[in-house]
Amino acid sequence: MKNSLDNNPPHQVVIVGGGFGGLYAAKTLAKAAVNVTLIDKRNFHLFQPLLYQVATGALSPADISSPLRSVLSKSKNTKVLLGEVNNIDPEAQKVIVGDKAIAYDTLIVATGAKHSYFGKDNWEEFAPGLKTVEDAIEMRRRIFTAFEAAEKETDPEKRRAWLAFVIIGGGPTGVELAGAIAELANQTLKEDFRNIDTSEAKILLLEGLDRILPPFAPELSQEAEASLTRLGVIVQTKTLVTNIENDLVTLKQGDEVKEIASKTVLWAAGVKASAMGKVLAEHTDAECDRAGRIIVESDLSIKGHPNIFVIGDLANFSHQNGKPLPGVAPVAKQQGEYVAELVQHRLAGNSLPPFSYVDHGSLAMIGHNSAVVDLGFIKLKGFFAWLFWLLIHIYFLIEFDNKLVIMIKWAWNYFTRNRGARLITGQESSPTQELAIATVITTSENSKQPVNI
Repeated sequence: MKNSLDNNPPHQVVIVGGGFGGLYAAKTLAKAAVNVTLIDKRNFHLFQPLLYQVATGALSPADISSPLRSVLSKSKNTKVLLGEVNNIDPEAQKVIVGDKAIAYDTLIVATGAKHSYFGKDNWEEFAPGLKTVEDAIEMRRRIFTAFEAAEKETDPEKRRAWLAFVIIGGGPTGVELAGAIAELANQTLKEDFRNIDTSEAKILLLEGLDRILPPFAPELSQEAEASLTRLGVIVQTKTLVTNIENDLVTLKQGDEVKEIASKTVLWAAGVKASAMGKVLAEHTDAECDRAGRIIVESDLSIKGHPNIFVIGDLANFSHQNGKPLPGVAPVAKQQGEYVAELVQHRLAGNSLPPFSYVDHGSLAMIGHNSAVVDLGFIKLKGFFAWLFWLLIHIYFLIEFDNKLVIMIKWAWNYFTRNRGARLITGQESSPTQELAIATVITTSENSKQPVNI
C-alpha cells in the first residue's frame, strides 16, 4: 500500500457498494486525511431489514431509503458516483466503471449478496426473493393482487389457490413475511372485501431444517413457531422444495411428496455472492466458497492483496470460530468501521489486531406485540421482545427523517391495524399467473390422493 506523505496527493480510498458495510466505512473515514470515492449503482442506501414491511404494505420504499449524497453531504473528503463497477485492475490499482477507470490506493468492496435458488434459477420467475426495492414492490404486487383476484373468482377451488401463500425459508425474513401476511389476512383486510373472507387464506411457511430460525436458541424457535401458529400460519419443517412451476410447489417430506397449488410463492431461503465476487476471484486469484463469497484474511483483506478489502455479505470471514459470519447488517457495519480504522492506522505507520465481530444478538418480528430476541445473556419473547425490536430498528436507520416517519407510521398502525402502503404497482400479471390450478395432491410411492393445506 502506498504511504501518505505531506507532499504527496491524499491517499485514495475507493468503496464499491453503499450498503451497511460501504456506508459505515465512508462515514468512519469522514474526517480522515484521505480522499474517498463511494461508487454504487443506486443513488440510495437501503435499510434491507425492513424490506418485508414494504412487501406487505406497512411502509413505502422511501421510508427505508436514504440518498447517499444526502447522508454523506457533510463528509467533504467524500464524493459519490452513480455507476456499476464491472472490472478491476489490481496491478494498476484501478476499478472500471463503464468506460472510465478510477484509481485507488485502498479498495473496499461491499457489494453484498443476491438470491440463490440452489441451481434452479428458473424458480425466480415463480418465487421472487427480497433483496431490493424492486423485489419488495413485486412481492407487494403479488400479495395484494392475490386477494383482488380471489374477490373476483367464483370457482371455490381456484379461489383457494389465490388465497394460498407459500413462503420458502424459515429464517428471520421468512418468519417476518409469514407473520405479516397472516396479520393482513386476519386483521387488516378482513373488512375490506365483500365476496371473500380473507381470514380463510392459507399461509404456509417451509423450512428444510428441523426448526425455524435456526440461528436462534431452540426455545425461541419454538416460541416463534407457536406465535405463528396462533396467527394461523402453517409451519412445516424438515420440508424440501423440489420444484416450483405453473402455480405448483412440489415438496418432499421424508418419502412423501406433495404438490401445493399456490398463486403466490415467496422466496426467503438462500443467498449467493454478488457478481463482484467472480470478478475479484478472476483478477486477484482469491479463493471463493460455494456461495461465491471471497474468503478473506483476518484483517478482511484478500490474500496477496493487502490493499483490497472485502466486507459484508460478499466476504467469508471464518477466522473467529471456524464458521462464516452471518449475512446481517451488524456484521457489515462493524467490518466497514474496522477497515476504515485500519486504513488510518496503516497510514500512520501502525496496525490493528485482526477483526473480531461482537455479536449483540439476533431479532425477529413475528406479529403484533410478538417477537423473539436472543442477546446471548438474555432471551426475550412476546411484547418486550417486540418493543426491543422496534427500538433497535429505529436506532439503526440512517437518517432522522426516516426514524421520525417510521415511528409515526408504526404508532398509527399499532392502534389502527392499518397498512397504508397497500399499492399494487409494477409489472402486470402474466398469462401464466392467470392459470387456475385448483387441486392439492399428495403423492406417495403407491398412491395419490387430494389433500388441503
